Amino acid sequence: MVDFTLPTDLPEEFVNKIPQQRSMVNRLLSEGKILNYALSLENSKLWVVFAAHSEADLMEMVHRLPLTRYMKVHVNELTFYNSVNAFVPAFSVN
Repeated sequence: MVDFTLPTDLPEEFVNKIPQQRSMVNRLLSEGKILNYALSLENSKLWVVFAAHSEADLMEMVHRLPLTRYMKVHVNELTFYNSVNAFVPAFSVN
């Protein structure tokens, strides 16, 4: 899991790149490379769970995100990650 700390004051350049960030995140979500993407209510923290084969693979994805250069990045290795896929409805045999 990658923990991003956003700047206290968001420069105009940061704000202008938010649509590019969302586009890249949506693409990585659809490719299964991002499993979870969450922003704190006060907009100071961003948490992202990536599916990566190596640390190099992870860092390449992190640095491709347009807003990374404005944020502090901390990588936490996870032992496991459990979740329910909220985008796929449960199958029912009716």
